[in-house]
This record gives sequence, C-alpha cells and structure tokens, in this order.
Amino acid sequence: MTPVRNIVLVHGGFVDGSGWQGVYDELTRDGLRVYIVQNPTLSLADDAAVTRRVLDGLDGPAVLVGHSYGGVVISEAGIHPNVASLVYIAAFAPDKGESVNTLTADPPPGAPAPPILPPREGFLFLDRDRFAASFAADLPDQVAAFMADSQVPWGVDALGGSVTEPAWRHKPSWYLVATEDRMIPPSAQRMMAERAGAMVVEVIGSHAVYVSQHAAVADLIREAAA
Repeated sequence: MTPVRNIVLVHGGFVDGSGWQGVYDELTRDGLRVYIVQNPTLSLADDAAVTRRVLDGLDGPAVLVGHSYGGVVISEAGIHPNVASLVYIAAFAPDKGESVNTLTADPPPGAPAPPILPPREGFLFLDRDRFAASFAADLPDQVAAFMADSQVPWGVDALGGSVTEPAWRHKPSWYLVATEDRMIPPSAQRMMAERAGAMVVEVIGSHAVYVSQHAAVADLIREAAA
C-alpha cells in the first residue's frame, strides 16, 4: 500500500484547532500535508459538514484524526471516500445512534465528573478554576490558564448529535488512550477502542494529551498513514 500523505486534524469541544500546533509541526517536518479543521461545535451535522468540505478539497486519501468530541465528528464524517483510516485521540468513538450525551450518561464508578457549568444560552463552558486539573493537568500552568480563558463555547446541540453510520465500522482505526484523563475516563476510552477494533496505544497524559504529548500523538498518526 502507498503511504497516505494527507492528514486532517479535528479538535474537540471547548477548544479550537490551534492546540494541534505541536502535532502539525511534527508531521509537516516529515513532508506530510496537514489540514486543521476549525469546527464551530454548534451541532454534529454542521461540524461533519465542515469536515467533509476539507476532505472534498484533498488530492488523495487522508488519515482523519479526532480528539475528544472530534471523535464523534470523524465517526460521522469518516465515511467520506477520501478517508483511508481513522485515529482517535482520547476521543469518543460512538456507535450508530450514540452521541456524547448517551456515552456520558452512565459514567464508570468513581470516575471524576468534568466541571461543566450549567448551560448559558445553549452553550457550555468548563469551570475556569477547575479547567487545568480536569482538562490539562500535565501542561504548564500558563498554558492551561490560557486554554481556560480562551474556551470556545460548546453548543448543547452538538452533544446530542447522534452518529448515523460510524466510520470505524468501515475503515481501519487507531486509538490513543490518555491514562490520566479526567474528562473521558480511560476505562471508557478502552471500551470504545476495543469495540471499534482499533489498534491501541496508551500514553501517560491528560485529556490535553494532543498538546502535552504531541510527539506520541504524531507517531500514532504516522503509523496509521503508513
């Protein structure tokens, strides 16, 4: 098989695509063409459409990568013919009819509760004072504080968006489990990865593992591209 040269990166909720900078730098040094999707995170249908527009413009096959809620987006949009494989980074990997809401409705015993504040005008934020401990515990304090203060409002409708036909049922998948994640429990990540039949690696990292351990994330993407 010919190695894939296009990589498409999809961010999750509360953040934007700028967090992929370290992964981008790693992969572009290898000569890979990397695209960063900037999803508005208002609804799953809209985010999948934005991602498909990026895929439409490619000149060949791509590895489609999603972090956190981005895993829902790539599960929905990954049926696209330009997608060769999928990579989930501490991400939701829903089955048909599942959403973030259904996947988080029954958390494992003892799992920490993400500090999500009550909705404001249809949007969610994380408690700024608890952001670092829950989302970015392995990042420098200044970086975590910046991420907390630059949060992107996450639309309530996006959490309720259900996947119609999960791409992982049709495309080879890889999954990186963040072992210190306090947003998506590692046990839930392992369950979703096993269900998807994904090749799994485990990395010591927080939910922001794509920032803190960008070299390990890039290594897994390279494996999927090869």
